[in-house]
Amino acid sequence: MSSSSREDFVEIFDALDADLDRVCELSFEALTTPELLRMLERPEKVARRLPVAGHGLINQLVQQATPQELGAKLCHALADRLRITRGDANRRVAEAADLGPRRSLTGQPLAPRLTATAAAQRDGQLGAAHVTVIRQFVEQRPCWVDAQTRHRAEADLAKVATQHRPEPLRKLADRLACYLNPDGNFTDEDRARRRGLTLGNQDPDGSVETEPCSMRQGACVIWTSLVVWYPAGFPQAGTL
Repeated sequence: MSSSSREDFVEIFDALDADLDRVCELSFEALTTPELLRMLERPEKVARRLPVAGHGLINQLVQQATPQELGAKLCHALADRLRITRGDANRRVAEAADLGPRRSLTGQPLAPRLTATAAAQRDGQLGAAHVTVIRQFVEQRPCWVDAQTRHRAEADLAKVATQHRPEPLRKLADRLACYLNPDGNFTDEDRARRRGLTLGNQDPDGSVETEPCSMRQGACVIWTSLVVWYPAGFPQAGTL
């Protein structure tokens, strides 16, 4: 990626805005149904490519911005500036770390962590749902799976993503996960990466939706507590 000046940024994004203004003024009444379907692929491809610039901007902020400059943590600052949810801001920061340009400690440029997925996104060949499937697959692999196998699996999924919808891609990712770890062997480190408690927004009635991810022992404690609190009519825990 070549170095760009401030003037380059302004000129390129101004030109992009102007071109998008022209696109928004188009009328499509003269197109046939096959032509409409083909034309829909064009804005879809553009929309898939646009996050690439965001990855670079976010990674540069991670590298150089301080909380004092931002006035808050990066994800909070992004949420306020872009008027998006903090969850969406966190996702964008995480995706930028996986798909955006990186630099070594000595300042040398490095390829994105998910090289094949990043390249396909840059070409507009896969969308946000494809990216989510591939990132979840990579994140959930056991730590004992070697780097070469991880990269090869990620590249295979990225290739399939350029030809299929996210649903078949997820099925393939699940089969590939079983192939790589047929016995379901996970270390304590693997489980620790997934542990947590997600709290949703408070509903008008005061309730808060929660989504825990815990070890088997933690799940037993939760279910035991719920049985004590709700002894009658509480649904069965199922398999723990």
